[in-house]
Formats: sequence, structure tokens, C-alpha cells
Amino acid sequence: MPRTAPAFAESPLPLFAAAASDDDGAAADEAAADAAPTVPSGPAARLPSYLRDHRARLRDRFLTGGPGALPDYELLELVLFRALPRIDVKPLARRLIEVFGDFNGVVSAPPSRLAEVEGAGPSVVCELKLVEAAAHRLARARILRRHVISGWDALLDYCRTAMAHRETECFRVLYLDRKNVLIADEVQAQGTVDHVPVYPREVVKRALELNASALILVHNHPSGDPTPSPADIAMTEQIRAAAEALGLVLHDHLVIGRARELSFRSAGYL
Repeated sequence: MPRTAPAFAESPLPLFAAAASDDDGAAADEAAADAAPTVPSGPAARLPSYLRDHRARLRDRFLTGGPGALPDYELLELVLFRALPRIDVKPLARRLIEVFGDFNGVVSAPPSRLAEVEGAGPSVVCELKLVEAAAHRLARARILRRHVISGWDALLDYCRTAMAHRETECFRVLYLDRKNVLIADEVQAQGTVDHVPVYPREVVKRALELNASALILVHNHPSGDPTPSPADIAMTEQIRAAAEALGLVLHDHLVIGRARELSFRSAGYL
């Protein structure tokens, strides 16, 4: 889909709390080792020298070249160092990539799925979900209270970050004021791998509660193909009609796939 903002009429995200590591003392020891790498102490001192050197090289490459300098499994290693300071995390990083496909797939995976991978205990799951939550918050900050038209690319980036790798369907609504500034982003429903229940009456009722003047619908297709189903089209028309009856404007409905997204307005469905 072309990354161009649709012609809108001038009408009118909760975070994962970081848990403590399984061994707070171990994490503190590694922090001390980071501060004084020439004098290893704590868990770092217990690592074989080749592992200490490997970690130092990865950190240097990341700080010098940025995330693009590392393949997915090595970037994942950097995250896992904090959760598992005393062991070689490369095998676990490779197992996670093998199961979930890439770095994004790993950090977006449900905790229950992550825990099924050998070696991915509570500390590992916590670190991975913290990375995901940070990514969501950064992406959300770029769009909340911003003009949607001028920030359309940022809006698409946020929707992809929040929804592209989900394994079940999720339906959210972006509520806008009269100047097309985003005032609220709310998940309305969560469903299964191929269905999510949506109630048009609740969508427009919430718009009135927020004093919104316009809305954008967003949902994902875990299959990866953003082509709307007949049910998607019918539901969108129901919401459009209900919104119009109350003086609200439905600007668009975005369907998020794994590699691309579809705009109902750009595709001619609205």
C-alpha cells in the first residue's frame, strides 16, 4: 500500500512493569562489571574469558555501528545478557529466532509461547516483554496528541509495531478531535487467530464519551495477508453508518499484516 496519507475531512496506548531479575545480586554484579570492564567481578568473573570477550565485542559493535551492525540473534544476545548474566546465551538466542522467525517475532511473542522454549525462564520473558513495551511506548509517543495527517507514516509505524506480529486478532480504535489530532488509542476487542468480535454501538458510544469527532479503525490479520474479509467490510460499513448518524467521521480502517498494511480508503472500500 502506498505510504501516503488519505484525504481526511477536516472534522473532527498500558505498559509492562519490569520485574526484578531472578537474581538481583547477579544483575547488580554485572552492572558493576559494565562500569569497570577491565576488572571483572561478580557473574562476569565467573564467565570464561572467551565469553567475556564475546560480550564486550558485541557491545562495542552495537555502540559503534548501531543495531544494524548486528544480526537478529546477536541483538537478542545483548538483551539476554541482562536476564542470564552467568551463562552463554547464544544457543538460547538462536533457539528463539528459530521458533519465532526474527527479532520482532521474539519480542512480540506471547509470554506463554516464550516460556515453552528451553532456557526461557521468567527473567528472560521479562526482559523480552520490557523491550516490546519500550518499543510500543516510543512509537505511541510519536503519534499521541499529534496531527494524524502530518504524522501518517508515524501512525503506520505505530500500528505495525503494536500489531503486526500478534498471533491473534486485535481491534483498536484511534479517536480524533475536530482538528484530526489523536486524543485516544484504545483496544476495543481481542479475538482468535481469525476472528475478533466488534460491536459498532460500543465504538461510537466511546467516541461520544471522549468527545471525539472522528475515528480510525485498526485491526490485524495474523495470517499476514491484510486483504479484508467480507466480515471486515460489513463491520466497517456498520460502524460508518452508526458514526455518520451521530455526526462522527470514519476516516479509515487499517488492516495490518506482517509485511504490509491495507487502507480501506485508499483501496476504495470507504
